[in-house]
Amino acid sequence: MTISIHEHIEELRAELRGCLNRIERQQITAELAAVLAERDQRREAPPR
Repeated sequence: MTISIHEHIEELRAELRGCLNRIERQQITAELAAVLAERDQRREAPPR
């Protein structure tokens, strides 16, 4: 099963809301930033 970028972003945001561990929070934040960058890059790409 694959999930959309939008679903992945929402899952990461939900994880951040419930995360109390500083190190884990940093990891999730980094992953979220990478997924947001990928989403933005796809939005800028011309349609095929």
